Formats: sequence, C-alpha cells, structure tokens
Amino acid sequence: MTPLTTRELTPALLDDYLAFFDHDAFADFPWWSACFCRFWNDPGDPQGDSRPERRDRHRALAADLVLRGQTRGILAYADGKVIGWCNAAPRSSFLAPRRIAQTDPDPAEPVGATVCFIVAAPYRGQGIASAMLAAACDSFREQGLRYAEAYPNTTPPSGPYASETPWSAHNHLGPLEMYLGAGFRIHKELERFAVVRKML
Repeated sequence: MTPLTTRELTPALLDDYLAFFDHDAFADFPWWSACFCRFWNDPGDPQGDSRPERRDRHRALAADLVLRGQTRGILAYADGKVIGWCNAAPRSSFLAPRRIAQTDPDPAEPVGATVCFIVAAPYRGQGIASAMLAAACDSFREQGLRYAEAYPNTTPPSGPYASETPWSAHNHLGPLEMYLGAGFRIHKELERFAVVRKML
C-alpha cells in the first residue's frame, strides 16, 4: 500500500466519492451496495433501505448532497484511489439525525459527530479508520467545535437479517474500542449503543 493520505470531502471530489461507492465500499457485502452514505441526510428513507434496486435513487441523492456541501467527512486515499470514508459533520447539521435524536442532544453544544466509517475490504485492519477519525477531529477543531462525539454499537446485530450482516458492516459507526483508544470517553450508555465524546 502506498502512503495513506486523508482529504476533506468537497464538491470537487464528488467523482472520487462516487467511484468508491460504485466499486469498492461494499464489494464484499453487495446487500448494502446502494448505500452511498446518504442515510443521515435522507429523511425519505427512514428504514435505511440500501438494497441494490434502490441504487439509482440513492446515488443521485448522494451526489446532490455532496454538491450542496450537506454531506461532509473525510476520504482516505492510497494506491491512487479512495479506500475509506468517514461521515463527519457538525452534529446539528444532519437532516436525518437517527440515533443522535435518541440521545437528547443539546442543540447549543458545539459538537462534531462521526456517524459512519467504511474501509474497502483489502485495507481493513491497517488503521485506516483511526486515521480518518483523527482527521475528522482535526477538522472539527478547525471549525471551532468543542467536542467530537460518536455512537458505536455495544450489542451484536439483531433482527431478520442479523445472521447475514457481517460485524464489519454492523460496526459501521466505528468500534467502541477505536474511540476509547483515541481518547474518547463514554458519555452516555443507551440500550444498544453508547455515546462517546472527546474534548477537542
């Protein structure tokens, strides 16, 4: 692997973003191949339906969200292409805050939230997600935010497709251990996930 670099997503990097989701993000788990990480900004999809037949709708929406600057985060590059993505933005900016809304957030708090990590299968286990988390925290700090926050799962998958969901997919919000290793502390514990936070 060539040296890893990280870049903040901008509209100019839309083609790189889409190419990652078109070819590499879910190459080993095609059930989510239509994700395009628009779930946290897509109130029209309350169930997170990322089946392949939803691909055209989700891809077009994802492109629009990036071009409008609504989807924000960190791209990881190596070997001449994107190999990872971290959805990271001010907590109050998400159009569909999902589990954030379950945490009774104070809208006045200056908080940045990381809500998704995706690393291409050949590059997992090499610290890519941790590097993107560090870059996201740097970005939050530069934006004048005081805290970084995340919402890792603390229980195994459940529901009708649990047995078909690999742990790497279930853990797409980032593993608790990664956050604790990066200096985050448990801020709240809910039934199925924790709120972890780090002062910037």
